[in-house]
Amino acid sequence: MADLNKAYKIMDSEGSATQQAHSWTQKCAIALIKFLGWKINNTTPPIIWKKAVLVLAPHTSNWDFFYGMLFKLGHPDVPIRFAIKKEVMFFPLSCFMQMLGAIPIDRNKTAKRTNIVAVMAEMLHQADRLLLAIAPEGTRSYVKRWKTGFYRLAETANVPIILGYINYAKKEMGLGPTFHLTSDMEKDITNIQDFYRKIPGKYPEQGVV
Repeated sequence: MADLNKAYKIMDSEGSATQQAHSWTQKCAIALIKFLGWKINNTTPPIIWKKAVLVLAPHTSNWDFFYGMLFKLGHPDVPIRFAIKKEVMFFPLSCFMQMLGAIPIDRNKTAKRTNIVAVMAEMLHQADRLLLAIAPEGTRSYVKRWKTGFYRLAETANVPIILGYINYAKKEMGLGPTFHLTSDMEKDITNIQDFYRKIPGKYPEQGVV
């Protein structure tokens, strides 16, 4: 419960001062995206942005975080948040991470995966607007099988999955199609991976093959 209370305080702290800060950070982020030669292509309807699990793949480099944060800062109207270890949230880094959308999770209190899924699902239930971002690979290296936490989270919270991507070949990133779960997890994950097979990461050989 402590994790939830802290998360809600962070999500509710965006007042007028934060909105003013968003104005200049948004302009700077969009300007930097254009300067670097990148473009944004959001195909998911804004109505879906209200509440969902946001899958980010392929995750092959630390540069993914850089471009992901540029997208986040350039789109303050998209309620993207991501879970992070509580230990990382120390001052002054915590102020910056909160601005980027970090939600601290005490893994000592939520040691089991099922507990982490339950905590994050409750966040989705209680929030009015929230996209929880997850990298299903769980590592920058190639993995044969994805972790299933993102799927179980969407299933538990009864929300769709938005397929976010960073295409290094085209220098394009955005919120791709929306995926609604069926009762077949293996088939669903395979279908989601099919979308990402066409998306080259920073290091394509480490992506979805």
